Amino acid sequence: MKKLWINSVPYNKEQVITALESGAQAVVIPDGQSETVRQFGKIDTVEKDGDLKPGVDVEFIDISGKADEDKAASVPADKIVVLRMLDWTIIPIENLLARRGSNIMVQVETSEQAKLMVEILEKGVDGVVLNSTDVNEIKKTADIVRDVSAPVDLVTATITNVKMLGMGDRACIDTCTQMSLGEGMLVGNTASGFFLVHSETIDNPYVASRPFRVNAGAVHAYTLGPGGKTNYLADLKTGDEVLLVNSEGKSQLAYLGRNKIEKRPMMLIEAEADSSPIGLVLQNAETIRLVDEKGNAVSVTSLKVGDKVLGHIEKGGRHFGMKVEETLIEK
Repeated sequence: MKKLWINSVPYNKEQVITALESGAQAVVIPDGQSETVRQFGKIDTVEKDGDLKPGVDVEFIDISGKADEDKAASVPADKIVVLRMLDWTIIPIENLLARRGSNIMVQVETSEQAKLMVEILEKGVDGVVLNSTDVNEIKKTADIVRDVSAPVDLVTATITNVKMLGMGDRACIDTCTQMSLGEGMLVGNTASGFFLVHSETIDNPYVASRPFRVNAGAVHAYTLGPGGKTNYLADLKTGDEVLLVNSEGKSQLAYLGRNKIEKRPMMLIEAEADSSPIGLVLQNAETIRLVDEKGNAVSVTSLKVGDKVLGHIEKGGRHFGMKVEETLIEK
């Protein structure tokens, strides 16, 4: 997830309130202003008595030459480096992305500069610090940062097995975001293969649509989350971050409002993509859908061997949800 901080030095009340309303993660403020800011809402502050302290958690570095770039590269990896580009040369930022890799933010003056920074070298910096008192510019930058996320590589999977099971515990993931047709979550029995499970955005004669919901599968299953981390469906709780993905691989961050676990009849869907297996235990109901090659929702109860659906393949194993390079067999 990309970060948006707002620079409010000198302090500007309207700017801080707009930062809060736009979903910014932090405001940079003059020393001693944290309590004033917290009267308006909960947001991290960057000042000597704030949540993030300059020189301790954050290093602000003016970049005007190679020596400044070297200084930024030498900052400990656990600190956030905020680059202030004195002549707006792009090369030092690209160099630091290659040398340092992460915990890099850049101070920008406009939403256009913000867009360039979060997309640079296809990876982008970790976030931007917007130096603007223009309320509309703050809102535009927030929209840009919020919408930027790494695309997910989707593959076409061929169904190899459909098997009816008995009762089991399934998880409905109710998010704080309304999803569109073709959008859902990546879920799988193992951390190496996922199906794109469609959201409940489609009306039928018996059940109203719930476009904020993905009836994701059995509680043991993994879902692929932000940053490539996986979570068991059973472990997800209110306030957790989840990753929504559409049929084109575009992803967005959402927050979990509720995880509704109930006993339901279950079924096993298995497929193969790129010589790798994908499997998932899902609720046996016509309202549970995967996504086909054209981006259409297809009910799991209509699936048969040979059908094509969208999935995602991951290489390597997992340790506490994080990807690691190891030999791992899951059956």
